[in-house]
Amino acid sequence: MKIKLKKITIRELSEGYEESEGGKVTGYGGKLNIRPAFQREFIYADKQRDEVIKTVKKNFPLNIMYWVKNSDETFEMLDGQQRTISICRYIQGKFTLGEKNGKVDDRRTFQNLVESEQKKFLDYELTIYICEGDDKEKLDWFEVINIAGMELTHQELRNAIYSCEWTTDAKKYFSKNNCPAQIKYGKYLNGQRIRQDYFETALKWICDKKNLADVADYMNEQKAKGEANAKELWNYFEEIFEWVEKIFPKFRGKYMKGLKWGIFYNKYGKNKYDAKYLEKRISELLSDFDVTNKSGIYEYLLDGERNEKYLSIRQFDDRTKATIYEKQGGKCAMCGKKFEFEKMHADHITPWSKGGKTIAENCQMLCSDCNLRKSNK
Repeated sequence: MKIKLKKITIRELSEGYEESEGGKVTGYGGKLNIRPAFQREFIYADKQRDEVIKTVKKNFPLNIMYWVKNSDETFEMLDGQQRTISICRYIQGKFTLGEKNGKVDDRRTFQNLVESEQKKFLDYELTIYICEGDDKEKLDWFEVINIAGMELTHQELRNAIYSCEWTTDAKKYFSKNNCPAQIKYGKYLNGQRIRQDYFETALKWICDKKNLADVADYMNEQKAKGEANAKELWNYFEEIFEWVEKIFPKFRGKYMKGLKWGIFYNKYGKNKYDAKYLEKRISELLSDFDVTNKSGIYEYLLDGERNEKYLSIRQFDDRTKATIYEKQGGKCAMCGKKFEFEKMHADHITPWSKGGKTIAENCQMLCSDCNLRKSNK
């Protein structure tokens, strides 16, 4: 890859700056594609955005930016999107900068600056590395560069490597502001839409369904086929939550958010469930003091109430175990043989599944063999 150092002013960078409805962002007289297909969304918080402007105003150096030169003499932003958009939006008057101290409000847009301040800002020189190379070389560079100290997520890197029409379309469903995934199902999902977390979650779930080893396998498959839209992925994603809302109509955000709903759907989606019965059991289990993992209630019920591991049933504390051990004279409650305390196990006399509680009156100490035999019954 050829690399050439170039100095340009903010005045040149911001000339013709435009953000289109389709997500395309251009500048530098229309010759710079600030958000090519492999780039991420604008993710700067107000504080980070403001720090960029303050740095310029103080005439401190900004980090080097990287552009890629195309064969038609146009350019693509490889690194520097967040800083560039922050600068250009400020020039367009889209936010103010300054302080409000008591009754004195010194927050001003760029247009409110005096002419000398505007000129100083626009004449600020940026350091740009202009790179020339093939697509693979561009993406290799993109993978190793951090953007203003904020590392790319795994999915942002995949979006770059598997950039194509399909990826662009998928981002409309899972990554854009007010995208369908955010509006309809964001309450069920962990992570940040803008950092591609929703997109990555959907991909992991569909890969589980198709028995694909890695998210990259599915993305590569779509790119190789030349798929222009991501309808398959979106339709599958909607199927998951239509199923969830049908069998669990009452939303309990504290316990339902962030669960592996797609994995559950792949595993249990064909089973028959009674929504009224499930709601009754959820209420019972949520009020059960011995159930310490309330979020696990959902998979426990989907699995037919067969595996208590999802619930993390409360265990007897050391004080209770020591008391019962002494009460039994150090003997196993089943075989009657003596054992050291450390080789004994606390056991529910009446299992939790049959109404037994984690209280001293329901505790017995068993040796390892007897405990295992009872557990296997």
